[in-house]
Amino acid sequence: MRKLSREDEQVWWIFQQLRKLYGKKQLKGERDLISILIRTILSQNTNDQNRDRAWLALKEKFPSWQDLLKAPVEQIEKAIQSAGLARQKSRRIKDILKRIKQEQGELELSFLAQLPTEQAKKYLLSFKGIGDKTASIILLFGLKKPAFPVDTHILRITKRLGIVPENATAHKAHQILEQKVPKQIAYELHLNLIEHGRKICKARKPLCTSCPLKQRCQHWKKNEH
Repeated sequence: MRKLSREDEQVWWIFQQLRKLYGKKQLKGERDLISILIRTILSQNTNDQNRDRAWLALKEKFPSWQDLLKAPVEQIEKAIQSAGLARQKSRRIKDILKRIKQEQGELELSFLAQLPTEQAKKYLLSFKGIGDKTASIILLFGLKKPAFPVDTHILRITKRLGIVPENATAHKAHQILEQKVPKQIAYELHLNLIEHGRKICKARKPLCTSCPLKQRCQHWKKNEH
C-alpha cells in the first residue's frame, strides 16, 4: 500500500472529522438521469426550497419527459417561476431535451454509464446550460462515476482549508478536487462539506471556534485571536 502524501492525508482527515460530526452518508443513486439533470438546472442561482417547489410544479404540469418536450416554452417558464431565471431555464431545459431526443432517439441518458468518465463529462458539457457542477452531479449521483461537484459552500471551505488556492475559479477547483478526492469518499465528503458550510463554515461570520477542522484551517490561523 502506497504511503499517503500530505495532501492525501489532509483530505482523509477532513473526511473523517466531518463524518464524526454529520454521520455516514450512503450513495443511493437516482437512476433517472434526466431527473437529476433538470433538478440541477432548476437549482442554479437559487436555494433548495425554491428548486423543489419548481420541480414539483413541473412534474405536476408535465407527468412525462415527452409531455415536457412537447410543451411550449411559455408553459414551462410559468411552471418553474419559483426557481428564478425561469425564462432562461425553461429554454435550456427545452433545448437539452430536444437535442437528446434527436441524438439518442429517446429521452434517455443511460448510455453514459458505458462511457469512460471523461468522455461522459465531455458530452454533458457540450450542452448549453450544463457546466462543471451540473455534469459532476450527474456523474456522481446518477452514475457513481468519479466526480466531485463543487458548489459555493465547497469552494469556500476548500479555499479556507488551503486545499484549493484562494484565487482559484470554480472550474479550477473542480479539476483540483477531482484529482485529490478519492472516488470512494467523494459522495459523502461532498454532502458533509455542504452541510458544514451551511451550519458552521458560513460565508459570513463562520463559527470557527466550533469547527473540528480549525487546527488545519488556513483561514482560522490567519484570523485567530
